[in-house]
Amino acid sequence: MFTGIIERTLQVFHASDHVGGRRIVLPNPWPDAALGESIAVDGVCLTIADIDPMALAFHVIPETLDKTNLGNLAEGDSVNVERALRVGGRLDGHFVQGHVDGVGTFVNKIANDDEWRFTIQAPPGVAKYLSPKGSICVDGVSLTIAALAGNRFEVALIPTTLKLTTLAARDVGYAFNLEADLIAKQIVTFLDARKL
Repeated sequence: MFTGIIERTLQVFHASDHVGGRRIVLPNPWPDAALGESIAVDGVCLTIADIDPMALAFHVIPETLDKTNLGNLAEGDSVNVERALRVGGRLDGHFVQGHVDGVGTFVNKIANDDEWRFTIQAPPGVAKYLSPKGSICVDGVSLTIAALAGNRFEVALIPTTLKLTTLAARDVGYAFNLEADLIAKQIVTFLDARKL
């Protein structure tokens, strides 16, 4: 479980395809990181498969590559990372599982001295869980939906978010990992099951 509050951004050391998936290697910024630990990378829960004092390696399976943007990562790209929530830790953001629901397309950007606002088109399977002022996780970042029209939603970004995440560097056309709010998904799924 994560919160969508990004701890830092890291540059990809190495990303390569192999039989059975993809290997992604990131710098290791944590002296206490452990083999098997879960790390959210651009909102995707990955397990540390190899570790040394300088690097963390992750194996990404085809199912994850099919549902996320991790297949597009290349050496030098920046990613948002967050370690798992500790029991008893402060909960900022919202509950994030790291199980991406789909990839959304960045369709419009307003970026000026007054505001930063992104419009993202969600796939239908994600859009049904969205609500105005509800939570959404975008590339691992916990955000509030500022406006909603059909499958498109807007998020307003504060300066702190722009400074601490990769979002400011993204251009229209980019594919964002999206995870809808866990509670909204459970409610909608429950109600849909009752329509049988």
